[in-house]
Amino acid sequence: MDSVRAALERLDLQLPAWGDLLSEIGGGVLLLFLAWFSLWIARRWIVGGIERLTLRSETHWDNALHEAGLFYRLAPIAPAMVAWYGAPLVPHLNDDVGLVIRRVALSVMIVVGMRSVAAFLNAVNDIYSRNPANRDRPIKGYLQVATILGYLVAIILVLSVLMDQSPLLFLSGIGALTAVLLLVFRDTLLSLVASISLTGNDMIHVGDWIEMPQYGADGDVVDIALHTVKVQNFDKTITTIPTYQLINSSFKNWRGMSRSGGRRIKRAILIDIGSISFLEDDAVERFASFELLGDYIRDKTNELDEHNQREGVDMDLRANRRVLTNIGTFRAYAQRYLAARSDIHERMTSMVRQLAPSSEGLPIEIYCFTTTTDWGRYEAIQADIFDHLLSILPEFGLRAFQNPTGRDFERGLAAR
Repeated sequence: MDSVRAALERLDLQLPAWGDLLSEIGGGVLLLFLAWFSLWIARRWIVGGIERLTLRSETHWDNALHEAGLFYRLAPIAPAMVAWYGAPLVPHLNDDVGLVIRRVALSVMIVVGMRSVAAFLNAVNDIYSRNPANRDRPIKGYLQVATILGYLVAIILVLSVLMDQSPLLFLSGIGALTAVLLLVFRDTLLSLVASISLTGNDMIHVGDWIEMPQYGADGDVVDIALHTVKVQNFDKTITTIPTYQLINSSFKNWRGMSRSGGRRIKRAILIDIGSISFLEDDAVERFASFELLGDYIRDKTNELDEHNQREGVDMDLRANRRVLTNIGTFRAYAQRYLAARSDIHERMTSMVRQLAPSSEGLPIEIYCFTTTTDWGRYEAIQADIFDHLLSILPEFGLRAFQNPTGRDFERGLAAR
């Protein structure tokens, strides 16, 4: 020991200063170890114990807090408190160094506190959304605004602590940077206004089927946040739409259809105009035997006979009298066929109408509503209806219009 002291004296070093330095370093290392150990204890035992209790409990709100990571985010506050209270206890610690440690520890507490508040707000949104009654009134956008404001406050407090300045100084500086902040948070402000408008006007809910072709969106809304609305398309892809674009652009919401309990069928059969003709007497008798057309043929025949007799028309000339046509009889059959189906909504509009003829034939449109809104069942019902109507056209002497194909040309050339 004497030889070490002599060597240090030859180097012109002061033993008390070296002793203070060693003491300071040792205290700092011990403080770091205690901070790390407190974090390990907090995460391993305290947070782990709380999470095990929440998983065993029968309530749901504590599970939401666990899933949001609230307890895990609170753990770093333990080493920050150790540093805050332990810095003054380190022997021979420089006052400036101790002040820096305490300021950093307090800043960490502020950040940890804000991150914990953000996790708590996420848990609140989760608990709120689990109630089916709240599905039409999402609050996620408002909670995100509160989170953003909370982080802004936390940033101001951290800067004021680290720089030892009043928070009012930074708030006064924000006033001068208003234009810059408006530019930076432009999308946030637009999204906030859009969220309020969407919610207040009841324009969109989670679970709604919407169409927005300009964004390639056609599916169910799965999430409504402050900045974005996520739509899961029917091919299982996800389309993300800026919230404010739902106000700036138009979109189609199929919620009314879903709630009505019926889904519309609106599709036409193109009839070859060359196949339209009057009905001969034998055809009228044959159609009278159809179960769906018996009453129609009888009533329509009586109506036409009464009209022709009342007008005193020349019955020998078909052009002078009213007679049944194959296209009109087909429309009557199609209307009665729809009325006889149990999967067509009887309290909603149901009609078979004739549209304006074109170069592609005469459109006979089926307009009705199914009793289900399920996509698969709807398509099956629609296909079944048109399978039957297209197949029965020849019974009425009608042909569906179709542009000629290579097979048609082949047959024509073969016939020559």
